[in-house]
Amino acid sequence: MNNLMTKMGVLLLAVFASSDGFGEEEPSVEQIIEQVNLRDEGQAVSRILVMTLTDRRGKTRVRETRAFRKYFGDEKRTAIFYKKPNNIKDTAFLTYDYPDLNKDDDQWLYLPAMRRVRRISAADRGDYFLGTDFSYEDIKLETRISTADYHHILLGSHFIEKRKYFVLEATPVDDKTAKELGYGKVNTIIDSSNWMITKNEFWDPKGHPLKTIDFSDIRLVQGIWTAHIIAVDNHKTGHKTHFSFSDVDYSNGVNDDIFTTQSIRRGL
Repeated sequence: MNNLMTKMGVLLLAVFASSDGFGEEEPSVEQIIEQVNLRDEGQAVSRILVMTLTDRRGKTRVRETRAFRKYFGDEKRTAIFYKKPNNIKDTAFLTYDYPDLNKDDDQWLYLPAMRRVRRISAADRGDYFLGTDFSYEDIKLETRISTADYHHILLGSHFIEKRKYFVLEATPVDDKTAKELGYGKVNTIIDSSNWMITKNEFWDPKGHPLKTIDFSDIRLVQGIWTAHIIAVDNHKTGHKTHFSFSDVDYSNGVNDDIFTTQSIRRGL
């Protein structure tokens, strides 16, 4: 099913390549989200991810990881293994993103100091991921848009250097979800030429500006649009997170065994 959806997405992107693909009419918010979520991500990818964390005083910490993602049918699995520095080496994260909207996703964290794998509950998904400014939910979604947690409206569109961008506003479906996510509103900017998200702006449940996520250095890798830099500016704490991706490989596949709790405990 996932291969069929990917092929459909590629065909739609080809049709829309010269414009937003909807003629003179603005697309509906559902059509825009569909294009973003159907965008080809490849069956599997491996990459090096370097995380640079900077506090409000300018002090930085750098962490190097190996990251993997693979689709099992319509189910997406992601694994991240920390390689450097030594004080966090062998920490690992695993998530199963299920297509069934009524089924909670599974997430696990391996902490070598505790020598155990800890399951992350749905109530914890708004927590920040290992000292970064990304939540566990942000890491899981990556470049997708959640339709289960939010109501969306189309705020409008604008052009930058002849490229059309759509702006969506998302609000949590209820107060419980807002509390779990830690977000009261999210604005998303989408490039209609490739259906990549270029920016997310977040407000907390009380309506205060929380953080901004920028996606940049977006280019084709083995025929797949890929953001090589993701940067977060936390407006409340002054903390910044910079993700830099390299050695991105969609062509060689990823072993199924990577995506198990045994694997994150054992390490690479």
